[in-house]
Amino acid sequence: MAGHSQFKNIMFRKGAQDKKRAKVFAKLAKEITVAAKSGMPEPDRNPRLRLAIQKARVENMPKDNIERAIKKADPSQNEGNYSEIRYEGYGPASSAVIVEALTDNKNRTATNVRTIFSKKGGALGETNSVAFNFERIGYIEFPVATASADEMFEAALEAGANEVVSDEEIHSIETTPDDLSAVSTALEEKYGTPTAARLEWKTLNKLEVKDVDTAKQLMDFVDALEDDDDVQDVYYNFEIAPDVLSQLG
Repeated sequence: MAGHSQFKNIMFRKGAQDKKRAKVFAKLAKEITVAAKSGMPEPDRNPRLRLAIQKARVENMPKDNIERAIKKADPSQNEGNYSEIRYEGYGPASSAVIVEALTDNKNRTATNVRTIFSKKGGALGETNSVAFNFERIGYIEFPVATASADEMFEAALEAGANEVVSDEEIHSIETTPDDLSAVSTALEEKYGTPTAARLEWKTLNKLEVKDVDTAKQLMDFVDALEDDDDVQDVYYNFEIAPDVLSQLG
């Protein structure tokens, strides 16, 4: 029985991972379609599309999926008509939260996001109600084994980056939003495909979480938002203290 139970547990986990993977691919496909609609359908002539495809490749999204997503941007297909929406509000413990979504039904998405905020101890706010806690940046990431810290620092700054921080695992490179594509392309030519190249919201005022119950509530809140099919990205200003994080397993 032990072996059977273990097998069932493994299969359950695999099923959950497959489901999550499918959801990630669906969100990436939306992003690619919207990017392709925003300009030329060729990555070399559309920086946003190039970054979206790069992001998909990092997640090992199959080439066929990427090509199908690009084709949906063709006006004759009458598909992929998504709107980009940003929601802002406060989560548990007065944490600041930005939610970015791509949707073909604004009312559905607004209702879902508002419900999650309400049920999970938060409150949805107006546009720009918490944006002052964040800064829009370009972010690029490489494994630490790609190059030495000094080499990556010099190469990134030469390419036009604003800041480079290296630790034991990764090189984190920050750019202005407008410079992200050019810096990413220059570093990719030198070091290969980065493990991340995206626009994101950088926290300016961090809220440190020092107790387990609050940390669990915040993680549950973020998980619920990220699980919504229309939500692309969730940004927040809380940071869980290392000793609390270790207790969470």
